[in-house]
Formats: sequence, C-alpha cells, structure tokens
Amino acid sequence: MVLPPRARSQLAGLWRLQDDQPNALAAHLKVRLPELVRGIFVQRDNRFRATVLVDDRPCAARVASSGRMQELLVPGATIWLAPALKPGRRTTYDLLLVEHGDTLVSVDSHLPNRLWPEFIQREGWLGEPVHELAAERPYGSSRLDFVLTAVDARTWMEVKSVTLVQNGRALFPDAPTTRGTRHVQELTRAVAEGDRAAVIFVIQRNDAATFSPHVQADPLFAATLVEAGQRGVAIHAYACEVTISQVTIERRVPVYLE
Repeated sequence: MVLPPRARSQLAGLWRLQDDQPNALAAHLKVRLPELVRGIFVQRDNRFRATVLVDDRPCAARVASSGRMQELLVPGATIWLAPALKPGRRTTYDLLLVEHGDTLVSVDSHLPNRLWPEFIQREGWLGEPVHELAAERPYGSSRLDFVLTAVDARTWMEVKSVTLVQNGRALFPDAPTTRGTRHVQELTRAVAEGDRAAVIFVIQRNDAATFSPHVQADPLFAATLVEAGQRGVAIHAYACEVTISQVTIERRVPVYLE
C-alpha cells in the first residue's frame, strides 16, 4: 500500500505518549462468563467457524471475531468454549478463550462493548458524570458504538477489541480494517463539528504494558489514528484480567502513536 505524503510524514519518526499516567481502576469492571468446556483447536474453517476437539470428538465452534488471530488460533492450542444453548445453531460451541503460553486471552470481539458501558456508569468520563449513554447511533455513513451525553457535551465513542500483544505492546488491528479507519475518520469529523470523540481499545489479556496502532498490519489505519489524536480525538487503552469465569477491565495502559 502506498500512503499519501501527509500520512507518511505522520508515521515517520513519530512517537507520542497519549496518556502518561495510567492508573488502576477504582472499581474493577467485569463480565462473568458461562460455565466453559475445555477443548483443543484444530483449524479455522472460515472467519466465524472453527473445528475443535472436545473429549477427542470433532465439533464445530463459532468464532466471535473477524480478526485473524494467527498467533492464537494454532492447531493444538488449548481453548475454552461455551456450549451453544440456542435451538437451531449450526455450531455446538462458542469459542471464547485461548491459552497463549501463560496468558489467557479472550477472543470474543463483542465482549468489550458489554464491559464499556459499566465502566462509563461507574467511573464517569473526563471527570464528569454521565447523563445518558446510547448504543449504536448513526453518525455520517457509520453506526458508532456509543454516544455519551454529559453536562454540557456529547461524546461519540468507538470501542475496539485487541487480542494481539508483541513484547508487551498491544497492537491493533491484526489485519487491514477499512471499517475501523472509517470509524476513526467519523470521530475526527465529530470533533471538527463541535462534539467530543474517543477511541477505546480494550486489550482482552493481562500481559500488555503499552498500546500502539499496528503500522505493519494497516498503515492507513495507523496514520488515521495519529491524525485523529492530533485533531482532538481522545485515545485510551485498557488491559483486562481474564480467567475462565470472568473478564475484568483491570488497568489503563499508556498509548503510543508511532
């Protein structure tokens, strides 16, 4: 991919700390998981379906993420599955967790959107109490995850699931994301039109010390995120504690825009 000159200049040599004082959250914010079954990953059949072994029996499992997750979904990996309870399902299980070395990783990309509203309700936003939080509201050509109404401002928010960590640095995305780039562009436009905006990266594992956009995977998204930060879009990242019974937003981590 060839970047325009402005994007190349934004990426070249830029190393900026978005939030230099991350802190542990005053209240842990968690989602409890259903009772899970241990399995072994065999192969990914398509974006949303995998073959797994449960008690040495091949089964079909739904993969609740379109991310590539090539470093996680490898043959022989230990996984944790939720039995599918809805009648008529073509897959027997939902694949929710993957053991990656000593780290347990949540791979349900929908989970952060369940964690985030609880965080907002308990912690507030930018020191202000929350009056209203609405989900899936249209803006421009997109539907953004949340719009938050505080005392005197409206904040548009996108929440992104992160599963990739390399040498302590969480990275997003793990594959090109035209949709993610469009969302960040919409947030930048919202700020230009007088609203507030934020991108929230929820790292669904506990071994991340920092967060950065993944330039190698999607240089256009990285350049778009850099520009959004420069134009006033707030960028935050949070690491999670993951167990087989619950996923908890545990701490904020520094964001570096590279």
